[in-house]
Amino acid sequence: MTIILGIDPGSVKTGFGLISVEGGKHKYVSSGIIRLPKAPFPERLKVLAASLDEIIDQFKPTEASVEEVFLAKNPGSAIKLGQARGGAITVCVSKDLLVAEYTAKQIKQAVVGYGSADKLQVQQMVKTLLSLAAAPAEDAADALAAAICHAHSRENILQAHSKSTAVAGRMKKGRMS
Repeated sequence: MTIILGIDPGSVKTGFGLISVEGGKHKYVSSGIIRLPKAPFPERLKVLAASLDEIIDQFKPTEASVEEVFLAKNPGSAIKLGQARGGAITVCVSKDLLVAEYTAKQIKQAVVGYGSADKLQVQQMVKTLLSLAAAPAEDAADALAAAICHAHSRENILQAHSKSTAVAGRMKKGRMS
């Protein structure tokens, strides 16, 4: 059984969702929202990192799916979102998780079947796909959707990761030509 951590990064709140995958079936494990304090941005990143570290220690995922940065109207917001995303990826990589990245369109396509789906459609499909009693909160639903997207795409990602690991091993040993 594989546990996948989905992350919907944000500079004010970050959604997280965990699913287990076994034999092509997805099961809900946990989800929630990490609410970051109204503090200087470096302090918010510290809280984000500590929270993700705790979630990873508790649930022991081996793979993570992180939503890629979208183009925001405000460049400052896009930069902060990118920094939050980078912080989340760094925590995952430092915990030896395989990290995959997907655009919002790819995630919506995988979950709803339509890349321009709205938030409500994503919430309802996550509820249906994971047999939940109620739709998760918006950010948690987006994170669960990212995990589901990765579950659908993970064979290709794992093959690419295996090849890059083999190349890196040969480079270390000086065998690259």
